[in-house]
Amino acid sequence: MSQYQPSAPLTVFQLNRQVKQLLESQYPMVPVQGEISTLSKPASGHIYFTLKDSQAQIRCAMFKGSLAKNTYKPVAGDEVLVYGRLSLYEGRGDYQLIVSSMQPRGEGALQAAFFQLKEKLSKEGLFDLAVKKSLPPVIRTVGLVTSSTGAALHDVISVLNRRFPLIKLILYPSQVQGAEATATIVNAIETANRRNEVDVLVVGRGGGSLEDLWCFNTEAVARAIYASNLPVISAVGHEVDTSISDYVADVRAATPSQAAEMVSPDQFELMQRFDLIEQRLKQLMPFIIGQQSKALDQLRKRLRSPLSIVSGWRTALDKLSNQHHSAINRQIKQKSERLTVLESRLNRASPALKIAADQKQLITTVKRLNQAALSSLQPKQSRFAQLLAKLNLLSPLSTLERGYSITLSANSTVITDASEVKTGDQLETRLQNGTLTSTVTKITNT
Repeated sequence: MSQYQPSAPLTVFQLNRQVKQLLESQYPMVPVQGEISTLSKPASGHIYFTLKDSQAQIRCAMFKGSLAKNTYKPVAGDEVLVYGRLSLYEGRGDYQLIVSSMQPRGEGALQAAFFQLKEKLSKEGLFDLAVKKSLPPVIRTVGLVTSSTGAALHDVISVLNRRFPLIKLILYPSQVQGAEATATIVNAIETANRRNEVDVLVVGRGGGSLEDLWCFNTEAVARAIYASNLPVISAVGHEVDTSISDYVADVRAATPSQAAEMVSPDQFELMQRFDLIEQRLKQLMPFIIGQQSKALDQLRKRLRSPLSIVSGWRTALDKLSNQHHSAINRQIKQKSERLTVLESRLNRASPALKIAADQKQLITTVKRLNQAALSSLQPKQSRFAQLLAKLNLLSPLSTLERGYSITLSANSTVITDASEVKTGDQLETRLQNGTLTSTVTKITNT
């Protein structure tokens, strides 16, 4: 095949178009075997996924028509055999495989475990946007959880030195592959939070196979990231790699280098902005000074002499003082007149006058009451004397005065007949003066 040499510079669109035509002509149909690592099902009915093995990956698309003819419904994590043609998406220059048919070729155990854990943590709310922390507006110190010998550390250092060397980087070394990786990553995250010496924490490593990246898909690492008080950026693998740590972290970066760009401003961009601000200030300063000078001149013209101001204030003060005194005098006069009226009313309503009148009325009432009592008592006294005289006539005491006596039994019953007693009874004889006690020795009936 002869080397292609364009006669004139190509636009990006022209280049992508020619590459697309070349791929589609050279690879009209090709079988490819691999594992579905990502799967997207938009509302259009098409599906988009990534097909990968232990060393590489390729983006794939299967359109709605081909999917409808295919009996197998793809699931992320499945090993599949696909048939398709190579193509290129001209808008982005993405190389992809347009799949026409697909059939399963294995289980994909790691992917199954990945999706099971993802579903579990999602239901617990570890992926909710409401719990994610924002990155600080100003970042002075960055923490990095990764291998001390890995490419991720060198990539981050390179980006920070290029963009903003003043940012301090603290490494919390950990293993990022193998059986011990999970425990060392969890320990590094907890250590960074305990020391609390960084503004943001980057957790990640460079790309690799699903097995290589598996420590970032473990539940322990996910919960350590979720529990972190420091904002966490997950930067695991390459752009197409997605891990559980990406979902649970506060921010996801496609690569460690992108994470370094997120936490660092571009020093050259800042310098350009400072230069632009300086130029604008230099341009604005003469205008601002001129405007302020004009304003100052206007203020000087409007400025009055302090003596005239003070004189005006003094006149106003004298006027207010006179008004104040007049108002006070008016109020004093009104209060005095009101007081005189109240004193007069108080004297008329004096308690002493009322008491004297009441005492006079009381004396008159007592006299009338005594007179009424005497008038009512005299007839009653006369009547009492008459009744008393009649009572004396009928009283046994009057009989006793004439020499008679009254004999009573032991139970104080008056004895009127000799048959009412018997020999031996004790009797009591009541005389006008004194009482006799006797014993019956003899009874004579007449």
